Amino acid sequence: MIFRRLLKPLKALHKSIKSLFKKSPVVPTLYLGGIIGQTGTLRKNGLTLRDLEDKIVAAFSDKAKAVALIINSPGGSPVQSDLIAARIRSLSAEKNIPVYAFCEDAAASGGFWLACAADEIYARPSSIIGSIGVIYSGFGFPSMLEKIGVERRIYTAGTSKSQLDPFSPEKKADITHIKQIQGDIHQNFIAYVKERRGDRLQTETTDLFNGSFWTGTKAMELGLVDGIDDYNSFLRKKFGEKVKIPILTQKKGFVERYFAKARPIDIVADSLDLLNEKIEHKNLWARLGL
Repeated sequence: MIFRRLLKPLKALHKSIKSLFKKSPVVPTLYLGGIIGQTGTLRKNGLTLRDLEDKIVAAFSDKAKAVALIINSPGGSPVQSDLIAARIRSLSAEKNIPVYAFCEDAAASGGFWLACAADEIYARPSSIIGSIGVIYSGFGFPSMLEKIGVERRIYTAGTSKSQLDPFSPEKKADITHIKQIQGDIHQNFIAYVKERRGDRLQTETTDLFNGSFWTGTKAMELGLVDGIDDYNSFLRKKFGEKVKIPILTQKKGFVERYFAKARPIDIVADSLDLLNEKIEHKNLWARLGL
């Protein structure tokens, strides 16, 4: 009888002692922010598999209960989007570790491609989601050269080597060719979204894959995301208040070191390159109204 009375408090004491030595769950979190692809020689703000490889591998450690992706990108290179997403999926399958994506300002175009690497996608009500399409943009200056008295001279081996030259008139054959390439990439994008999102997609929506984008709230109705949440709240509800969430970010650039050593003429040339890069980044975000 005395033993039975002591058994219950002893079990409670054992449970309390065990909880003291229990390790907190760890969910490594990859921050994927910015334009996808190489963004110039001076900075490494772009997202590429080469620069992210070490971080991705580190995230899928044996200690990880899950891996979280924080995504804030208007898109960029379809190839790098594919490579990064494929690497995440490969390690997730190999390690049997689930992946959750959390969209901030935008997960659009290639940014949404990255989000689809996750098993579940969450967004904020005003996040911009979607833009499942392909875009090419540029400028044409053929008449400007004539006005300022400059003659354009191009010599090629291969009749299509000068396709889309900005200082030459557009050719129908060039436009047809670029649209064929865009169509192939678009179909690859659509196939990946369908593969990853499956029955969750509201496929009866005719404009789901036409390049449109929506708020997080509407995207949830369309099946592009699974819910409205942020990574801190979700991971604490999922894994407990003591969950550890280390943030892993991509490598930084070395602009300051470069400018300290570069020749003045190089600084001028590369400053113009950075300005052009900045304009391109602004244009990508501006397409989403951000």
